[in-house]
Amino acid sequence: MDSKLRERVERAARTHALLNAVKYDSDADVGAVMGPLMGENPDFRPHADEIPGIVGGVVAEVNDLSAAEKRAELEDLAPEELAEIEADDEEDDHPLPDLPNVDEETGVVMRAAPNPNGPWHLGHARMPAVIGTYKERYDGRFICRFDDTDPETKRPDLDAYDAILDSIDYLGFDPDEVLRASDRVDTYYDHAHELIELGGAYTCSCPQGEFSDLKNAGEACPHREKDPATTREEFEAMVDGDYSAGEMVLRVRTDITHKNPALRDWVAFRMIDRPHPRPEAADYRCWPMLDFQSGVDDHLTGVTHIIRGIDLQDSAKRQRFVYDYFDWEYPEVIHWGHVQVDEYDVQLSTSTIKELIDDGELDGWDDPRAPTLASLQRRGIRGQAIVDAMIELGTSTSNVELSMSAVYANNRDLIDDGANRYFFVRDGVEKSLHGGPEAGHPPVHPEHEDRGRRDVPAGDAVLVEPADVPETGERVWLKGFGCVRHTDAGFEYVGDDITAVREEGVPVVHWAPVDGVPVRLRTRDGDVTGVAEPDFADVPVDDVVQFERVGFARVDGVARRATESRPEADGADSDETVAYFAHE
Repeated sequence: MDSKLRERVERAARTHALLNAVKYDSDADVGAVMGPLMGENPDFRPHADEIPGIVGGVVAEVNDLSAAEKRAELEDLAPEELAEIEADDEEDDHPLPDLPNVDEETGVVMRAAPNPNGPWHLGHARMPAVIGTYKERYDGRFICRFDDTDPETKRPDLDAYDAILDSIDYLGFDPDEVLRASDRVDTYYDHAHELIELGGAYTCSCPQGEFSDLKNAGEACPHREKDPATTREEFEAMVDGDYSAGEMVLRVRTDITHKNPALRDWVAFRMIDRPHPRPEAADYRCWPMLDFQSGVDDHLTGVTHIIRGIDLQDSAKRQRFVYDYFDWEYPEVIHWGHVQVDEYDVQLSTSTIKELIDDGELDGWDDPRAPTLASLQRRGIRGQAIVDAMIELGTSTSNVELSMSAVYANNRDLIDDGANRYFFVRDGVEKSLHGGPEAGHPPVHPEHEDRGRRDVPAGDAVLVEPADVPETGERVWLKGFGCVRHTDAGFEYVGDDITAVREEGVPVVHWAPVDGVPVRLRTRDGDVTGVAEPDFADVPVDDVVQFERVGFARVDGVARRATESRPEADGADSDETVAYFAHE
C-alpha cells in the first residue's frame, strides 16, 4: 500500500472511529468502523488484509482522547454527521415513550388520583413525575383528583389533602385542576340513575358470601331481573340512608358468565355507616366504589390517557362496561409495574409508616428514617432530583427498583455549586495546638474564589475526629491552617508547605475550634452530635451546605439541647443548631 492510500485509509478510519465513539458515548470499536469504511470505499478492498491493522491503530488513538476532544475533532472532520448525531440525541432525549394515539384537537389530559389517607411516600412521586413531564412535553393538562369516597377502609386524613398538594409542588408541578371526589357524590348519583334507566344496573340485597358463590358459578342472583322502577326506588332509599352497611348495593349488569369472575356484575355503590371525616361530605351514606367514581370522573374531566399499576388491569375492563352503556370512548391506558426503593428498611406503605409513627418508632412523616417525600425535602433533597430519577425508570410493565444513589447523584449535581463548605467534627478529640497562625482560612467554595475564604479561629486547642488523630510523631494537614505533628503535648505546627500533602502523602483532615457551634446532625442511622466552625451559626435555615469530608446537609434551625453539661451564662450554651443529613 502506497503512502497516499494509507493516508486516505487513516483519515477515513479516524472519521468513522470518531463517529462511532461520539454516537454511542463510548470507546470506538474496530468492527464497527470496518463495515462502513469498506462499504464507502470499494478501492480499499484489494488491501483488506492490511487495513484492519491500520484501523486498529487509529481506533486506539481515538480512544485515548477525552469525550470533549473526540467531539471537537469530529466537528472539524465531519460537521454534518455530528449535527445528525446531535439531532438524534435530542429526539431520543426522552426516557419516557411517546403517548399512544394523541389527538391534536383534544390534546393530552392526565390525572393523578391519590387516596388522601396520608402524606406521600417516595413511591407516590412516580405518578406526578411522569404526568407532569408528559404535560410539559405535550403542553397538556394535569389534574389532581382526590379519590376519597371510602370513609371506612381507606379513611381520608384531613391533613393529607394539603400535604399531597405540597408534595406535588415540591416535585416542581402545579396541577391545572384540583378535585375532591367527595364533593361530587351527587354527580355520581345522577349517573347511577341514568345507568339504571339504561338497564345497566340493579339493586341487590344478597349477602356477600351468597352472591360470591353464585357469581363464581356463573349464575345470576334473584335480583338481577328486577324492573328498573324497583331498582330506582331502592337506590333512592340507599341515597336517603335507609339501609345499613351490607344491606343493599347497586351492581353494574355485565356478563354473569364472563370468563373473568372479577368482572361479573360488580358493585358500583354500597352503604357505609361511618361518616366521612370532611364535614362537607359527612351526611352521605351511599358511596360509589372506586371503579365507578373514577370511570365517571375520567370521562367528565376529559382524561385522554390513564397510567395505572399492572395489578389494576381489571379496573379498565370493569369501567368499559359503564362506558359502553353511556356510549363513551375509553381513554388510552398505560399499565406499569410497581416501583421498589432500595436503602430503606421501612416498607413503602402509608399504613405501615403511620403505624410506626403512632408506635413512636418514627418521629413523624419527615423523620430522616422515613421513606417519605416530607423526609427527603427536610433532608435537603431537591424535588427535581427525585423527578429525574423516576423518569429514568420509564413506564415498563415490570417491577422496577429506584436506587437512592441515583437520587443522590442527581441532587449532588443540583446543589453542589451553591453549597458553601464548613467544618463539622463529630465526637471530636481535643488536641492542644502549639504554634501556627491564629486562624485557618479554607475557601468558602473550592470552585468559586469570588466567595472568599472563611476565618476559622484556631486558639489553644482544636477538635478533630477520632479516626483523624495520627500516631504520635506522625503529621496531618489541618485544612486551611497548615501541617501539624502529633506529639505528647498535642499538635505542633510545622509549616504550610503544601508539598507535605502532594509529595509526602500527609493526610488532609477537617477540624473545628473547641468553642465552635454545637450541632446535632439528624441522619438515617440516628442523631450525630459534634461541633462546627463558628461561621456556621450564621447559615440561614433551609440552606444546604457541605460539611467537608462528611456530606451535604440542610440547616433546620436551632433547638434547646437535650442535656445540659455547662452552666447557662446567657442561655447560648443550651442551644444547638440542628441539621438534616442529605447524602455524601
